[in-house]
Amino acid sequence: MNTSTTDSAAKATAFHALHVRGRPFVLLNAWDAGSAAAVAAGGAPAIATGSWSVAAAHGVGDGEQLPLDLVIDNARRIARAVALPVSIDLESGYGATPDAVAATIARVIDAGAIGCNLEDSEPADGSLRDVAVQVARIRAARAAADAALPRFFINLRTDVFFRKGAPHDAAAVELALERARAYADAGADGLFAPGLADAALIERLATDSPLPLNIMATSATPPLDVLARCGVARVSHGPGPYAQAMQALQAQAREVYAARSA
Repeated sequence: MNTSTTDSAAKATAFHALHVRGRPFVLLNAWDAGSAAAVAAGGAPAIATGSWSVAAAHGVGDGEQLPLDLVIDNARRIARAVALPVSIDLESGYGATPDAVAATIARVIDAGAIGCNLEDSEPADGSLRDVAVQVARIRAARAAADAALPRFFINLRTDVFFRKGAPHDAAAVELALERARAYADAGADGLFAPGLADAALIERLATDSPLPLNIMATSATPPLDVLARCGVARVSHGPGPYAQAMQALQAQAREVYAARSA
């Protein structure tokens, strides 16, 4: 095992250790090497990207519109810019087949990442993939990871609660749990359920999921202490940091150019 592989293995192990039910760690999602370095300097325990933010920073929309080569190059730059574990949002895995997803995983590990997010919805229309289809994709991702970095963290995002008009009720939680169990058996390490904000439903999902639960922070999400009591292990800020940074930049630009034209 070379020095780089040893370093990645240590980072992957450290990243796994951050996932403790009832003691959520927080990720302020970065979008490039500069934002990752800023978040790291602020005391973050790890770095994670958000696909929406990365795409917006490159001038395109979310949904795998950003070419995979750019995603991988961005990941490599981020991994070189910080000494922390780096997890990359790979959306649905940039592949129509399980083999293609496996190839994506191999590339992002080579770029220096020790974890990723994978979605269970179709990038084209947001529809949920059949569980068996998604399981095949996860198994391929897990096999590719195990061949290169066995502790690589696969955070499986389920869009049960994130689809437009999706119900947020006990039945939806049961659907998410069914998927969580199948995904855990296939080799996933975490469950990401963006869109879910009801504390009682979050607690039920966190309690019964075989995988540590990741919630996305929004204006509707319960505060961190409540999420901790619900058993959440990880909280991501998604596109929030990018949106706030761009709002601040726009406000500064308005102030500067208003002053110049006065």
